[in-house]
Amino acid sequence: MLASIFNDVIGPVMRGPSSSHSAAAVRLGLLGRDLCEGTPDRVVVDFDTQGSLATTHRSQGSDMGLFGGLLGWEADDDRLPGSPAAIAEAGVDVEIRTSRLDDPHPNTYRLHLWRGADEHRLVGLSTGGGMIEIVEIDGHAVSLSGDYAVTLLWTSGDAVILATELEATGLYDEVTVSEEDLVVVSGQKPMDAAAVDELQAVERVRRLRCVLPVMSRRGMTVPFSHAGELASSSGDLSGPLSDRAIEYERARGGIGEDEVLANARRMLEIMRRGVETGLAGTRYDDRILGWQSGRFAELAEAGRLLDGGLLNRMIAYVTALMEAKSAMEVIVAAPTAGSCATFPGALLAAVDELSVSKEAAARALLTGGLVGVFVTNRSSFAAEVGGCQAETGAGAAMAAAALVELAGGTAEQSLSAASQSLQNVLGLICDPVANRVEAPCLGRNVSGAANALSCANMALAGYDHLIPLDEVLDAHRQVSQMMARELRCTGLGGLAATPTAQRIELGLRPD
Repeated sequence: MLASIFNDVIGPVMRGPSSSHSAAAVRLGLLGRDLCEGTPDRVVVDFDTQGSLATTHRSQGSDMGLFGGLLGWEADDDRLPGSPAAIAEAGVDVEIRTSRLDDPHPNTYRLHLWRGADEHRLVGLSTGGGMIEIVEIDGHAVSLSGDYAVTLLWTSGDAVILATELEATGLYDEVTVSEEDLVVVSGQKPMDAAAVDELQAVERVRRLRCVLPVMSRRGMTVPFSHAGELASSSGDLSGPLSDRAIEYERARGGIGEDEVLANARRMLEIMRRGVETGLAGTRYDDRILGWQSGRFAELAEAGRLLDGGLLNRMIAYVTALMEAKSAMEVIVAAPTAGSCATFPGALLAAVDELSVSKEAAARALLTGGLVGVFVTNRSSFAAEVGGCQAETGAGAAMAAAALVELAGGTAEQSLSAASQSLQNVLGLICDPVANRVEAPCLGRNVSGAANALSCANMALAGYDHLIPLDEVLDAHRQVSQMMARELRCTGLGGLAATPTAQRIELGLRPD
């Protein structure tokens, strides 16, 4: 699947502490519900003790998201925090087990679902930033990313012949065969009943919804996939990077420039409401840190803090967004929920400080989004894969590029700022205290914004970033592969393992 700014980078719109846990789990739950054709009667979930979910599934919202999805709720549904109680009230028997499974991916969900006489198995991955991949259905190997409406056809006849016949109609975007009896039909909408009734030897049918905002399609292409290709495709980086971001997303989504910009403005409005909600004050029982952003903003306004100028506004906005997230308010994962404040907070603070237009703000958001596309194409946003360098590191790179654009800089300068900011955080671990995405996450989002501001000004002043962004991203991926499992969002190392963190976690555990 080709990356999209509004699938992989700016989104999903969600509630919950972690997009890898909460939002991805909602999407997996929705697809599990579709496989059962309704809310299941019984669910068994298996997590690998060597992955991240065995220790974080409750505290980082996997349970909440999965149960909400199984009930048919979306990731921004205001009922989502109550989904564990709601699924019990619905009479669903849920069991969560942990064991040594040796799953290759640290965010692997193994779901065993029953509804009436039907029984299904689904294995799905949370790949970062709310993105998913279904790799197995009822013992059949598949590769589904939620970017199509999918019809599953089990046949007692020749699956290859059936797939060939369906492909020949030209009505579907993709037709594949799994094992000997499953045909997977992907398209802009599921096959209707009349079309299925015309087929011979089809014994069972299931329809899975598209869970991503930007669908894929047959023959889809993009003008470039990496920063190096961007320069070679035109040879001119003297204009704003947003021009190329719009070009990319128009090709990826099959939409016009006006729609691309409208989507960007909508995301900015949701981010803005998150900042306002956080600054106004938030409360939530199950969290570590209380409301702090409002007091910071008041003291900064009164001149009682050191003069940080734009940086102080960034700190207020970033911490407000982090507090809104931890209070289960609606936020935009950009690129993840754990780093939902670095890029949006820095961007909105600069927009307000510089009094730029809504279109300029939307264009800057797209600039950051394109840098995020380059990150996901060469590395990962998932802290479970690459630590905090994957989350706030990517957020800082996106923010740095966007800030350059707001200051009137070129695409070349935006890429320089992104490279330098990512270089500054290679090796940054993910060690959330008490497995909550609050501390040190709030401070690291703030430092990500400060990193972005510094690198943006350095790029504008002509500092040499030395290492091209593509090579930095390759190093980013390699460092992730070398990082110890305990330092990748498991709650087993770093600050999470300190005596104080252990005491905090004990105080949060239910009786």
